[in-house]
Amino acid sequence: MSERLKGKIALVTGGSRGIGAAVATRFAREGAHVAITYAGNKEAAEKTVSAIEAEGVKGIAIRADASDPGASARAVNETVTALGGLDILVHNAGIADFAPIGEGDFEGFRRQFSINVDGVFAGTQAAANKINDGGRIIVISSVNAHSMPVTGGAVYSATKAAATALVRGWARDLGSRNILVNAIQPGPVDTDLNPADGGFAEVLTPMTALKRYGKPEEIASLAAFLASDEASYITGAAIDIDGGMTV
Repeated sequence: MSERLKGKIALVTGGSRGIGAAVATRFAREGAHVAITYAGNKEAAEKTVSAIEAEGVKGIAIRADASDPGASARAVNETVTALGGLDILVHNAGIADFAPIGEGDFEGFRRQFSINVDGVFAGTQAAANKINDGGRIIVISSVNAHSMPVTGGAVYSATKAAATALVRGWARDLGSRNILVNAIQPGPVDTDLNPADGGFAEVLTPMTALKRYGKPEEIASLAAFLASDEASYITGAAIDIDGGMTV
């Protein structure tokens, strides 16, 4: 494994499990010091921190509810204080609640937006004047930002479309400081919330060209590339990584 991120300082929201944990540990393997946030599962967060520190770098876990703008800002400040700066911000925390329009309610609508969009905005706003020039901001969005193949996903799709739209605008806002802002848009990925052997997989797997779910580590590989100098001319991009589900 290369050390493309040696000495960099990263914050990964929702880093206690799944894609977030895979990104955090991959960054550590690439030489970065990594802070993660978690909403409530302290044991899982501590496990991720142990995996980070096993790579010989610093790791910390910060309890922060992504739906709380103040908590998102505090997570950025705690990272800067504890680790000495900020070079990479990855917005991974998110939720997905599917319900057809006649069955959902406004409370559920607002909760998805509060985490998937408001949390991304609040964290980036807090980081804008703290992240180092030449830094990276990566938003884990979804192919559902532009494709929704099942019923009940309108609100989730709208939150991811909004997050991807923010990325495009922020790429302009921060380009003069050489801060690159990009979105990763996964398709179905094998996580606790959407396992490759779960009922939903029977619907989604046949839709992919590769006839399988993705692995969190495959998403992490793309995140590590976008965080590195090798991606120095990529900004404002929304990159699908979906096994060909939307081709």
